[in-house]
Amino acid sequence: MSIVTKSIVNADAEARYLSPGELDRIKAFVTTGASRLRIAQTLSESRERIIKQAGDKLFQKRPDVVSPGGNAYGEEMTATCLRDMDYYLRLVTYGVVAGDVTPIEEIGLVGVREMYRSLGTPIDAVAESVRAMKDVACGMMSVEDAAEAGSYFDYVAGAMQ
Repeated sequence: MSIVTKSIVNADAEARYLSPGELDRIKAFVTTGASRLRIAQTLSESRERIIKQAGDKLFQKRPDVVSPGGNAYGEEMTATCLRDMDYYLRLVTYGVVAGDVTPIEEIGLVGVREMYRSLGTPIDAVAESVRAMKDVACGMMSVEDAAEAGSYFDYVAGAMQ
């Protein structure tokens, strides 16, 4: 839910007008819209490159996941790992567009640790894949855009710890 929607829902629930603070937050949201859309476009258009390079980084840093017995061993399991990375990149993009972590929480992080534990997937490797995507993606952006996008990658990785 965007800051605009949250502010309106909260004000309406209390049968009041938007406060000056809420209006200031909405103004900031609107004025950063172009940069958030630019970031989302970079992430979307570069998703294959980000996933490939981040996957390579992950597998170099964590050869245990692609070795026999590892969760990404074999072509099919490696593809599953890369699919999951793509999913988390998409969630980051949703958060950037909304200017808020709510879509990330509501769509994709509820129960993620429990799911990976039940599958025997090392959650620290999944978090490492998100950090690798952050490194690759942020290397494609200006310092300002990287700082904005980076916070969403950090949020996803942190939620897995």
